[in-house]
Amino acid sequence: MPANMTSKFLEKAVLPLDVAPHVKTGAPRTAVIRNPNMEKLQKGYLFPEISKKHEAHLKKYPDAKVISLGIGDTTEPIPSVITSAMAEYVLALSTPEGYQGYGPEQGQMNLRKAIAENVYQNMGIKESEVFISDGAQCDIARLQMLFGSNVTIAVQDPTFPGYVDNGVIMGQTGKADEAGEYAGIAYMRCAPENSFFPDLSRVPRTDVIFFCSPNNPTGHVASSAQLRELVDFARRNGSIIVFDSAYAWYVSEGEGKPRSIYEVPGAREVAIEISSFSKFAGFTGVRLGWAVVPDELRYADGSPVARDFDRIVCTCFNGASSVAQAGGLACLSTEEGRSAVRGVVGVYKENARVLVETFASLGKEVYGGADSPYVWVRFPGRRSWDVFAEILEKTHVITVPGSGFGPGGEGFVRVSAFNSRDRVLEAAARLSKFLA
Repeated sequence: MPANMTSKFLEKAVLPLDVAPHVKTGAPRTAVIRNPNMEKLQKGYLFPEISKKHEAHLKKYPDAKVISLGIGDTTEPIPSVITSAMAEYVLALSTPEGYQGYGPEQGQMNLRKAIAENVYQNMGIKESEVFISDGAQCDIARLQMLFGSNVTIAVQDPTFPGYVDNGVIMGQTGKADEAGEYAGIAYMRCAPENSFFPDLSRVPRTDVIFFCSPNNPTGHVASSAQLRELVDFARRNGSIIVFDSAYAWYVSEGEGKPRSIYEVPGAREVAIEISSFSKFAGFTGVRLGWAVVPDELRYADGSPVARDFDRIVCTCFNGASSVAQAGGLACLSTEEGRSAVRGVVGVYKENARVLVETFASLGKEVYGGADSPYVWVRFPGRRSWDVFAEILEKTHVITVPGSGFGPGGEGFVRVSAFNSRDRVLEAAARLSKFLA
């Protein structure tokens, strides 16, 4: 290292004591500068904030029987056909013949093949285009790392906060204004007034478009015509769509509502799809998901996006748990497995129907719930956090304030169908009494 470079390095690395920053409490500091993008993040991440409110409520009312219809964690047991496959795999690991160590970072080929053949039947997806992960939320972060700090992004408003927060951390945005909108993000308003689909003629061109259907939190499922419009919009602008299909199994078949972006012609050239076993198979704690990156998807210089994503996966990830992958294979590779997870989804869809009917019977403006585990309820003229707090205080039921999903969620709360039937019925009774 040249002498002048060594000098500059030491100046930066070792601060003299008389110029080093001090903390009044006497707590030690390093000389490492904090990532300035962390300063931009608003409060805490939404769902841990809800958990803190839950804990505080239990301290205030230790005898309260709190019912959570908030964070969206599954409650139904994983079907035994799936857990048996995982148990068998685990037991085999204790034998010389069955032991396996590191697997392919991209995932075991038999599971990649099962996803390509069963989830993307007749859509032309190859097993080599499927990358197994530890969940869709982790894939969001890896994709943001792939795209880097210089891209522009668009998101539905309201939408799952992970898309925005990861973009902020990566440095893709400016600061948030008083309404909670970050500079540098195109917010595509999705409201009842526009059938929860953005007016794309008013959306500026961005490099990446995050789109979730069925949408979290509104529960809206985009139609075939709407997704064709979205794909055409991306093709005209040279954008990449990141399509989140984590709730696709909740979409009723045969109603013209696509479960995958790849049901739309031309999507392979402009779209990545991410998905998860969490909400249809109960894998919220097991952790398993996947991303599809088609071979046709290319950067402006003609290089394949899949090649770079493969490098990200190999660099940042040692592959999903082989035990979890054994469970994922059991979900999809036999009719018994597929039928079992459809049964789990059916329980939550019935819960959602109960909640929709409860709010509708009370004259509330309610959306979602038919093809989604989420019910989206409007409280005109009210702030979402105030409604959340009042419901929790008076009914001991946890919901999620709509404003936590973006400025377009203000005045709404999201109610989750993820709980046992008896607790959902009890929550519905409490909410009916409160709202009446």
